[in-house]
Amino acid sequence: MNYKVRHLTTYHYSQTVGFARCALRLSPQQSQDQDVLTYAVEISPTPSRLETRVGQFGERIATAIIETPHQELRIDVAFDVAVNRPALLSGLGDGPWEAVREAASASLSLETLSPANFIYPTALTRPHAAITAYVAETFWPGRSIFEAARDLTFRIKAEFAYEPGATHVSTPAIDAFNARRGVCQDFAHVMISGLRGLGLPAAYVSGYLRTVPKPGKPRLQGADATHAWVALWCGQALGWVGFDPTNALIVANDHIVLAVGRDYADVAPISGVVLGPGEQTIDVAVDVTPMDPAFAFERHAAGSSAW
Repeated sequence: MNYKVRHLTTYHYSQTVGFARCALRLSPQQSQDQDVLTYAVEISPTPSRLETRVGQFGERIATAIIETPHQELRIDVAFDVAVNRPALLSGLGDGPWEAVREAASASLSLETLSPANFIYPTALTRPHAAITAYVAETFWPGRSIFEAARDLTFRIKAEFAYEPGATHVSTPAIDAFNARRGVCQDFAHVMISGLRGLGLPAAYVSGYLRTVPKPGKPRLQGADATHAWVALWCGQALGWVGFDPTNALIVANDHIVLAVGRDYADVAPISGVVLGPGEQTIDVAVDVTPMDPAFAFERHAAGSSAW
């Protein structure tokens, strides 16, 4: 499936800002199942300096320095991408999750997506006994890692409430777990915390979700904005497999990957600092349009938060 994506972010400041430095992680991932066809970014005011680099997990980062006084900052990203990621219906060739855990812990590779990079806790995904016990209810001894992860994905969707505003970007997994509510970021963090609590390598993935609901069915949550899900290393045979606990989905062609990291802090779409007094708000508008006219649609989303 080929897509056109536009992601427009506008910062509004109540008073003039004299300097801003922002790091953008809004370039889609180039991989064997996702091909970036075109990419462009426009920033207004025009940065005095714009530098690009590759982050520690392969994410593309553009750092912009804006020194022109301004009360509005616009970051407009547009790209075309081809996704060829068939959905897995079963874990053919996988093994018991304990064997995957042992293989991951024995890995000596320091490559970008080595499972060894995604075993250890982070500030947002610290293992907690309660979360680990919750996940262990699905990962009983000897069970297929794919089947266990799939069922855990379905459980989180069924047992947690999707509630925008219940959490914020710095909410740790244990708080969202105790509340049993949050957004896609929180559900991913809870799942990652529990998987790592069992010694399994799990990564946080940021991106977009395209949805076309069936007649009479609700649109999937997480569409029309940046979305988040989990990638679990399922052993050498399957490699990394995506699981979306917000929507009880195995990741396939409807998911577009931006970046992969250990948690949200590694892959925040935009982060940075501004120098200036006053308040600020942010508006975000996202369009995801399949290039196949039979599936074409346009979505918009807007929201406000602090940078």
